Amino acid sequence: MRCGRARIWRARRAALAFLLALPALAHAAETPAPGPPAEPLVVDLAAEGRQVGKPGGEIVTLVAKPRDIRYISTYAYTRLVGYDTRLALKPDLLLRVENEDDRVYTFTLRAGHRWSDGHPFTAEDFRYWWEDIALNKELSPSGPPEFMMVEGRLPRFEVLDPQHVRFTWERPNPRFLPELASPRDPFIYRPAHYLKRFHPRYAPKTDLDAAAKAQKVKNWAALHNRLDAMFEQTNPDLPTLQPWRVTNTAPAARFVFVRNPHYHRVDPQGQQLPYIDRVLMDTAAASLFAAKANAGETDLLFRGLTMEDIPILREGERAKGYRTRLWPTARGSEIALYPNLTTTDPVWRALNRDPRYRRALSLAIDRRTLNNALLFGLGTEGNDTVVESSPLFRPEYRTLNAGYDPDEASRLLDAVGLAQRNGAGIRLLPDGRELEIVVETDGESNLLTDGLTLIAEFWREVGVKLFVKPQDRTVLRNRSYAGLTVMVAAQGLDLAMPTAEMPPDELAPVHQDTYAWPKWGQYVETKGKEGEACDIPAARALIDLNARWMATADTAEQARIWGEMLLNRAEHQWVIGTVAGALQPIVGKAGLTNLPDKAIYSWKPTAMIGIYRIDQFFWTPERKREAATRDPLR
Repeated sequence: MRCGRARIWRARRAALAFLLALPALAHAAETPAPGPPAEPLVVDLAAEGRQVGKPGGEIVTLVAKPRDIRYISTYAYTRLVGYDTRLALKPDLLLRVENEDDRVYTFTLRAGHRWSDGHPFTAEDFRYWWEDIALNKELSPSGPPEFMMVEGRLPRFEVLDPQHVRFTWERPNPRFLPELASPRDPFIYRPAHYLKRFHPRYAPKTDLDAAAKAQKVKNWAALHNRLDAMFEQTNPDLPTLQPWRVTNTAPAARFVFVRNPHYHRVDPQGQQLPYIDRVLMDTAAASLFAAKANAGETDLLFRGLTMEDIPILREGERAKGYRTRLWPTARGSEIALYPNLTTTDPVWRALNRDPRYRRALSLAIDRRTLNNALLFGLGTEGNDTVVESSPLFRPEYRTLNAGYDPDEASRLLDAVGLAQRNGAGIRLLPDGRELEIVVETDGESNLLTDGLTLIAEFWREVGVKLFVKPQDRTVLRNRSYAGLTVMVAAQGLDLAMPTAEMPPDELAPVHQDTYAWPKWGQYVETKGKEGEACDIPAARALIDLNARWMATADTAEQARIWGEMLLNRAEHQWVIGTVAGALQPIVGKAGLTNLPDKAIYSWKPTAMIGIYRIDQFFWTPERKREAATRDPLR
């Protein structure tokens, strides 16, 4: 079956050959010699306590399914601008960024910078994305990304010359640069020289129609979108600016990424990065990740490992020559409970919207027991909020309404109108049903399901039943968006280590993918076409505060707004946090140098290990020789 699919893919690629060879758009006859730009980014290894490396070798890691290879662009973390380890925004692919009051952004590209295929990276690549993709209704039916809009208006885009582009908004757009530095790169540029071959503005439509038919897609736009796989990494022909480029496609047991010969970063001695020649991603069942690491079958592994894996990972360290580093995670809560304030059931909607009810559920949770049982007592108990390493942290954000007080919880539940109980001691809803909360989850985390089992015991002591309903994540999200969930259990804040300059929109009901208020988020995202308008003043205040943050370039004002929003979150318990501070295992083979011993792990803003610069990792000479002797087909 796999061989058959591979033949089909090869046939489809062959059907595009005539487009790839269009004379007017063909590559130059001679490929430029490999090398960094004339103005490379010289990394300061000494400032991070790192060593100058030696090029060569490979890294083997694991992915649970072929689609997961896309995350290489997250943890390779090459951006127009990106965060350093101190969470300061710095130019990366860009040589320079000039910012005038968060309204006018002028980008200067690096002289001599080239795509992985040797073609120059210029202002034309930004223009192509803006005019021919973002503003093209067939390629982008919803228009440009939402972060490009300010009060419903798009910026004025200008190509100043081949090395300079400018975006100008009438009002401040302070989230522009943070979005460019996000874990999922929005890629506001494209390899125009490659993609123009699949766009009717530049290629004959009859040829495009034939190519779309050969690829068994609906039209030229579907063809273009399939080949424009900047994040998905499914098109080996697509040029990249990342440190490595993919060379093969699914189906495959191993995905091979090779170094970009025109990468823009160099070390202090002028050696071009990345040091590592190849990244090999082997597919394996997620349940086997820890066992495979224990057996020495991986050089670097983090995504897919959890605290539960630490014992088995520790067992294999000496025999298989690796170390398991334990990095604290920056997440608001490992288990967060989201009462759905926009659920369609009128009885549950009224309860979920009552702050006394939400506080009662919070006070009925014995977080100390959760901490000891799930995180070996190493976690931080309290609300779903920012972590202590954030400059915005205040202790009350974590502790307010987050103690263990079952007597007060019972008093609040009585006051809400839930005083009546059945013979088993379970409280009754106003319509006579048992107070049984169906908590829906994606079922992917044992820590989550184990934690809910304990929470069920705590809540039963105050007369509340809990029923856990695991399901596929896509199904869960769709049920939430439709208002069918009463409560969801998931991880807490992704952006739990923010600075004032990072957007606080995760705290406000402005996105439908927040389980606490999906219909309010729909209403904001669709500009009132779908969902419901937020009708609770305290929640509406979060929308207004978020809008204030978006409208100011004053960092002190941004910090004040963050503070108001975080206090509002703690006071109203929109989300019920439990314990934070799980440890993330980071497995690295002996000899893999510049992998930090201590760091903080998160999706946002660290991009998993992204800000720690995997392109600077290298093997000691003896370990590189060992890597080079490996069977490349293993």
